Amino acid sequence: MKQTDNSPTNSATTAMKKKSHPFWRWFWLTFLVASLGYAWYSFYVPSNDVVWADDMVEAQKLANDSGKNMLLFFTGKWCVPCRIMKREVFADKEVMKAINSQVVPIMIDVDAPNSQELVKRYNIGGTPITIFTDPKGNVLDYAVGKIGKTKFLEMLEKLGSTPTRLKQ
Repeated sequence: MKQTDNSPTNSATTAMKKKSHPFWRWFWLTFLVASLGYAWYSFYVPSNDVVWADDMVEAQKLANDSGKNMLLFFTGKWCVPCRIMKREVFADKEVMKAINSQVVPIMIDVDAPNSQELVKRYNIGGTPITIFTDPKGNVLDYAVGKIGKTKFLEMLEKLGSTPTRLKQ
């Protein structure tokens, strides 16, 4: 009678000798490369020449002095759609030129402690949110969620270059 050795050591060496099918190696390598590419795409934001204000009070004073409306862009460091919008909209030369000439832009991090008053005032529940206001902070137009370059420029064009309080 022949005895078989079913010890755990013998089973482990047999399993180690089996090689995975080449398809699975290719699949996981492709998955890794695609995942890394998507992560880079989601978090890469090029620099832009938009002159963002840091403080609402300073921006309101600048808007009053210049006769421009304000652009409030509510964002967060963790917000992927915000990063995509920063890359696809705000980094565009045409958009940068239009923003700098027509409005006073303010980028507001919803997680910053000093922005909580603005988050409550404009009832911000998520990001990205784009709000156009007059120099006093009254909402003229807004968009919830990521918007494209065309939609952004349409909103900006609809506002015109002078605040509504000066048109009356």
